[in-house]
Amino acid sequence: MMKDLKEKTIRGGFAKVCAQAATFVLRIGSLMLLARLLEPKDFGLVGMVVAVIGVLNLFKDFGLSTATVQRTTVTDEQVSTLFWINILVGVVLGLVSVASAPILAVFYHEPRLVWVTVVLAAGFLFNAAGVQHSALLQRQMRFTALAVIDIVSLFISTAVGIGMALRGYAYWALVGMTLSGPLVTTVGVWLVTAWIPGRPHRRAGIRSIMRFGGTITLNGLVVYIAYNLEKVLLGRFWGAEAIGIYGRAYQLINVPTENLNSAVGGVAFSALSRIQDDPGRLRSYFLKGYTFVVALTIPITIVCAAFAEDMIGVVLGPKWKDAIPIFRLLAPTMLILAMINPLSWLLFSIGKVGRSLKVALVLAPLVIGGYVLGLPYGPRGVAFGYSAVLILWVIPHIAWCVHGTAISLRDILMAVARPLVSGIIAAGVALGLLHFCSRLLGPLPRLALGCSVLAGAYVLILLYVMGEKKFYLDLFRGLRRRSPAEEDSLVPA
Repeated sequence: MMKDLKEKTIRGGFAKVCAQAATFVLRIGSLMLLARLLEPKDFGLVGMVVAVIGVLNLFKDFGLSTATVQRTTVTDEQVSTLFWINILVGVVLGLVSVASAPILAVFYHEPRLVWVTVVLAAGFLFNAAGVQHSALLQRQMRFTALAVIDIVSLFISTAVGIGMALRGYAYWALVGMTLSGPLVTTVGVWLVTAWIPGRPHRRAGIRSIMRFGGTITLNGLVVYIAYNLEKVLLGRFWGAEAIGIYGRAYQLINVPTENLNSAVGGVAFSALSRIQDDPGRLRSYFLKGYTFVVALTIPITIVCAAFAEDMIGVVLGPKWKDAIPIFRLLAPTMLILAMINPLSWLLFSIGKVGRSLKVALVLAPLVIGGYVLGLPYGPRGVAFGYSAVLILWVIPHIAWCVHGTAISLRDILMAVARPLVSGIIAAGVALGLLHFCSRLLGPLPRLALGCSVLAGAYVLILLYVMGEKKFYLDLFRGLRRRSPAEEDSLVPA
């Protein structure tokens, strides 16, 4: 059974990584087109609403999808009952969103936000209808099916957004894109699972599930406020254009991190939940996924910091020059989030949701305090405060999360050290080369050359100088059938 689990984990992870690569291309492509078709104020208007009602989105499944995946056993009666609870929550959240529409318009001094909020409220019901179906697919480790659904959903929603933008719908194009995604996803998971929920049961034994899910939801709420309140404050005190510029820089920074965490996180959490009572195998699985995420994130982080001007010019266009310093200041958060976000896989899978909540309750006021201090200086001050606090907090955060688990702080630092050193050396090589030929090249060729040289040098140094070749060869060989005796060879040194 463990052999089968390992094969499903590696194959599922490969499917998700491939899907997220396609997703990354789609998201960057849509961002490039929409940034040229729409104005910063259009993004700012929708961003004002999303930053606020996004809080309600945390309650869309009340943590019940995570609980469904994490439990050792779950019955059809329990899943059906959870489905109807999700629907009820979705309806309530939609009504709350509609009721908040005039309040948001007054708060931001922007009457156009009323109908934007009302229309986006439908997304809560779309999401709620697919929560348990998606959880069942994840529980069954059918990640290839989930990957296909994600790509189709993003492709259709992107086409909707670009099509509406070309027809002159301005900010409504972003509303259409935001709304169509969850609708297509829900239709997809219903078709693939072919599961029809039954009637709810009062005695389905879901009390412990609800308690687990409630703690996860509260944890998500605290983290969301910490990472998104600055957008509300920027919109309120600096206006739609400021939040539009900051929001695009923030989105561009977060696309790679979100994609990688989504690609590996779902697979890792499902696998870790199945082996939560086996500390040795738990350590092996976790460190494999963690090392992979960090090793991919480090060169992307360095590229964003080193080539910020070219990247903004190529991806967003010339009218977004004010986003360049913000983008560069936010770049370190990409690596920090890649280091701390995977720790939730570990804590959730072994049932330590209480500790995760305590960590979040400390993290939130620190992050909020950082960007509140920077708020008087505008988007740049907010970006600096946000990054500075996360950099100072990362080591205490990791140490607290792994304390008393099968993972040690040393394990985490070793997983980060080799790719980080490789990335720094590779960056020196790339910047040194560009110093001599940058004036001869335009932004796109310069960016392509810099990324290619950095990536090539990084891979060579990581695999051959740092001695990580065996680990990655073993990882990719795992796509073929392997024996259980080889399991321990995947633990990073």
